[in-house]
Amino acid sequence: MVRAVPAATAMALVLGLAGVGCSAPADRRVSVGVSAVGSLADAAVHLRITGLSGGEEVTVTSSADDHLGRRWAAHAVFRADRRGTVDLDSATPLGGGSYAAVDGMGLFWAMDPVGAPASQIAFLPAFPEVRSSFEVRITVAARGRELGARTLTRRWSADGVTTRAVAVTADHVAGQLFLPPPGGPVRSAVLVFGGSEGGDSQKYTAALLASHGHPALAVAYFAEPGLPATLHDVPLEYFRTAAHLLAAQPGVGSAPVVAMGYSRGSEAALLIAEEYPDLVRGAVVYSPSAQVNGGLPNGGDAWTVDGRAVPHRLIPLDRVSGPVLAVAGADDRLWPSPGWAQSIGTAGPGEPARHALVYPDAGHGVGTFPYLSAPTRFVNPTSGRVDELGGTRAGNAAAQAAGWPQVLDFLDRVPTPQPR
Repeated sequence: MVRAVPAATAMALVLGLAGVGCSAPADRRVSVGVSAVGSLADAAVHLRITGLSGGEEVTVTSSADDHLGRRWAAHAVFRADRRGTVDLDSATPLGGGSYAAVDGMGLFWAMDPVGAPASQIAFLPAFPEVRSSFEVRITVAARGRELGARTLTRRWSADGVTTRAVAVTADHVAGQLFLPPPGGPVRSAVLVFGGSEGGDSQKYTAALLASHGHPALAVAYFAEPGLPATLHDVPLEYFRTAAHLLAAQPGVGSAPVVAMGYSRGSEAALLIAEEYPDLVRGAVVYSPSAQVNGGLPNGGDAWTVDGRAVPHRLIPLDRVSGPVLAVAGADDRLWPSPGWAQSIGTAGPGEPARHALVYPDAGHGVGTFPYLSAPTRFVNPTSGRVDELGGTRAGNAAAQAAGWPQVLDFLDRVPTPQPR
């Protein structure tokens, strides 16, 4: 399993980063040092620029292309220390850039589409089943002249991770399956799905989960061929079929299956953990609801079970057989997920453990993995309505960086079902 390298160890790996004096020669060589040229997309990297003149002002820029070929970029202006060094983990941006506070990964999460603000769209690189990595180019410039550059590779899949599409026609489920390399430790398997955006929106998350040793199936449950066109009358039995499919994969064996749902998908995650406790052994829910809400658009019923509408009421959790983790942003403006998360995270006597993580300055975009640019507004592809998600980009980025390791740790600790 691949885990993020601790900062102290990472910096020890940086090569060729000796400082230079205040009067660098005209033919100086500026170096962009990095702790890892290739790394998982959810791992922090540590950038250090050397070979500058002491006190020199430079602009550091990141750039990458999304899955549509659009260029995204972020920049920050720094002043080199007296040794001619800029360490992005500790250097304060001078202002006027893409982010304001000290943040070694600011150039990654603060990217905007070139020529347009990123407030309404997310940076989506090449799909993980199409290309297992994407590139981020880091450049250093002063007075309009490029002084140095480095290209980093950000990977969705660790070595040995495999993927295949699942389809309604063959599997009775639509989505993308990611499996860890064979022979590793047995860890919980994760059924992961998104919310009202529809489609297969969580496959990046699933790829990273598999890279951390968790078999993962990213599931679409509406707005795909063979599925309901909108969030109406989605049968819980569909998720049960998906969970059975995941449980039958090589390497899963006796490992518990956990449901991970985002926003409206949190309702489905909690409902199937409650409805099928012998199959789904817990849940992780992001920006969650503690109650069943109406269908989208225009109301009606979102979910059915045994051919009947699931009532619009608080979701009972008394039959859930495993732990539950709820993650929310304190400034969620789409719906009251902070209070719902606290409610979900409070277990009754004798019930499995439940936990809630509520992050300040984060909104509905509190998850999942860190270091990718995400919006604070959402344009619903079905209705065209613009929703304010709340939080700030910096607040969401901080929540993702703090919350993702806790989610991975939670998934590592889900207990294996005991034979009866």
